[in-house]
Amino acid sequence: MIRKATKNDIKGIIKLLHQVNMVHHVKRPDLFKPYTTKYNEQELEAMLNDSSKPIFVYVEANGEEGADLVLGHAFCQITEVKENQLLYGIKTLYIDDICVDEAARGKHIGKALYEYVHDYAQAIGCYNITLNVWDGNDPALCFYKNMGMQVQKTTMETILK
Repeated sequence: MIRKATKNDIKGIIKLLHQVNMVHHVKRPDLFKPYTTKYNEQELEAMLNDSSKPIFVYVEANGEEGADLVLGHAFCQITEVKENQLLYGIKTLYIDDICVDEAARGKHIGKALYEYVHDYAQAIGCYNITLNVWDGNDPALCFYKNMGMQVQKTTMETILK
């Protein structure tokens, strides 16, 4: 089941954020610190009340504890360009973070989350969906291409170390 995240999902989301962080740390240890998360519990709780930053979770009923088990999440941000001299006015849904628990991969949870976000973006009148993928994260790049996404722009860098 996919639904908007609630306060009860925060611990499960934090667990997934640790997994995301370690993927990034392994690929870019020069940028990402190990064993941390992008958001803490207080920041997540505040985000749950921000309609411009919906968080969706894929959950499975967990009979033992009576709580839902979070197996995946999608952090989104809705932005709009208005009255811009250069750009047309459009609404965009940006996927800030998407993750499926390492133990639940291969069950098409990522595909279900992406399709849910896609349908949500259409329902609220978005023109497009965007996201960033770090170079070297080939499984993520392949996944997003399989979902029908294409390159919009490329960010380049020179390390001055």
